[in-house]
Amino acid sequence: MISKSSIEQVFETARVEEVIGDFVQLKKAGSNFKGLSPFSDERSPSFMVSPVKQIWKDFSSGKGGNAVTFLMEHEHFTYPEAIKYLAKKYNIEIEETQQTDEQKQEANERESLYLVNEFAKEYFERIMFKTDQGQAIGLSYFKERGFTNETIKQFNLGYCLDEWQAFTDEALNKGYQLEFLEKTGLTIVKPEKKFDRFKGRVMFPIHSMSGRVLGFGGRILKTDKKAAKYLNSPESEVYHKSKILYGLFHAKQSIAKEDNCYLVEGYTDVIQFYQTGIKNVVASSGTALTPEQIRLINRLTNNITVLFDGDAAGIRASLRGIDLILEQGMNVKVCGFPEGEDPDSFARQNTLEELTTYLNDNSKDFIQFKASLLIKEADNDPIKKAETIRDIVNSISKIPDQIKKEIYIQECSRIMDISEDVLFSTLAQINKKEVQEANKNFKTQLHKAFDVVKPEVKAPKVDLQFELEQKIIEILLLYGTETEDFEDLVLKEADDGELQLEPVIHNAKVFEKVYLDLQEDEMQFTNPNFKTLYYTIIDTLHQQPEFSTKNFVNNLDQQLANDVTTILMNDERYRLHDWERNHIIPKEKKHTIAQLVTQTILTLRCYLIDKKVAEYQNETLQEGVNSRSVLEDVRDYVGLKMLLSRKLGKVIGGKI
Repeated sequence: MISKSSIEQVFETARVEEVIGDFVQLKKAGSNFKGLSPFSDERSPSFMVSPVKQIWKDFSSGKGGNAVTFLMEHEHFTYPEAIKYLAKKYNIEIEETQQTDEQKQEANERESLYLVNEFAKEYFERIMFKTDQGQAIGLSYFKERGFTNETIKQFNLGYCLDEWQAFTDEALNKGYQLEFLEKTGLTIVKPEKKFDRFKGRVMFPIHSMSGRVLGFGGRILKTDKKAAKYLNSPESEVYHKSKILYGLFHAKQSIAKEDNCYLVEGYTDVIQFYQTGIKNVVASSGTALTPEQIRLINRLTNNITVLFDGDAAGIRASLRGIDLILEQGMNVKVCGFPEGEDPDSFARQNTLEELTTYLNDNSKDFIQFKASLLIKEADNDPIKKAETIRDIVNSISKIPDQIKKEIYIQECSRIMDISEDVLFSTLAQINKKEVQEANKNFKTQLHKAFDVVKPEVKAPKVDLQFELEQKIIEILLLYGTETEDFEDLVLKEADDGELQLEPVIHNAKVFEKVYLDLQEDEMQFTNPNFKTLYYTIIDTLHQQPEFSTKNFVNNLDQQLANDVTTILMNDERYRLHDWERNHIIPKEKKHTIAQLVTQTILTLRCYLIDKKVAEYQNETLQEGVNSRSVLEDVRDYVGLKMLLSRKLGKVIGGKI
């Protein structure tokens, strides 16, 4: 268990924009930051971070919270794991009490898999550095690849003994369960025996974006035609190879800083580039590139440079990946190496300056790369040239942005010496099926505008009471401690006996005004979460004059914290649209706090009166009900509603 003082120190030190900035590329938007949602596939940013309030909100998925809840949602950390991660990030020493056996048993399967992987990583490192076999075989191999001790330790490289169950026996002796050793794939269990999956291999731990060990890649060092050269962990609860990029944990900050990501094929390619000084590099871990992997990069940059080996297989692999990258709306360049070279060998033989110069000089736009490559294959054959052009246009068809499509068509026309009209016609043929579905009367050239008919959509019914209760919570969170002059319109009897409203000014804190008004009318919140939040906020404001939304959110459970962040971030959501840039200046609520408070409470009172009148009207239809008495009550409520409406009209139209 982590001590309370350690948790408080973590919350006090951690900056939500810095924590999330490790996983999402954030751009300044007024006093906030915005970015693409890490929880859904989107092209327009709906993810918002508030440094002032130290909270975040993802409007596409509805998730929200503070730095800890982000790690719990994004990295699937438990609460203690999120605290430990932040403590490590900010160099905070945490006090922790010993867990009981019962608490250890409560750890769920996912956490157990992480623990087993972490143990394995440390075991393989220790074996390589501390045993004769590890040094003679594993460490020697990495040294021959040109890796320094610093690099080896940075990537947690290791070695698994060439013995049938050395690792498994060690893990079982340390108390790790065979069930989880098997589920991570570290141990293969057969009815008659159990043995280590990575026996006799050098080990490459595969990390998540936050640095947790998800699985391993192992390379065999001896010649064995029956054994695969590289072997990966099998799919598990924590390891999904199609959703992971090797090296992303080490590269993420450099990718965001350089606004570009180099994509290679193998583990050693990544490590060699990193050691040379180019750190914005990741690998697809020996699998075919997937949309999920591309979206991981897209969180940090919109630019990918695909690096491929100088052989035919490397070229074909890069061609397959290009179309997938284009489909995700990203900018892609391609860079090959001389025949017989790969990113690993080339980086090893060149300095940082030489490698950087080579990449800058030889990185081609995908269209130039495809054209130069396919023209060589065409060899002045008109049929092959036609196929080459169609291949290039097919790639252009994958781009979702219409403007980019047209620019690339123009570029293709220039390079291939063919008219734009023919290319647009070819593009239309390729997309014919999709275009017909979107618009049956489509033009033959896709650069012409399409008429889009929007289906008629019924507006969702607004729950006014929910909206008003939420607005009261928002007012308390944003302005609860503010002191304002409130103009209350008090009912008084005039000389002629008629009731009229007379203004009375009094000075009060916002939360006191709200509390007294709701108490006076005995109004109750119908939404259970809002009701809990209301009383929690009122109690906190009474006890803590220096109210902080950041501290308040940190002390709530996850569901209530999510509700609070939704309310707070909705208040600033318009900033996502850069209205100020278009000379549309939304009126700041803080300039009319008293008016906002009075207006909200009066509107709620009027709504509740309407609700009560409707209930009375239904009662008059029932047998045995004193209609005269009910009608008198209705008349009284209607009279009160008229007075409140006059008061509300004065609040909205006049000044307070």
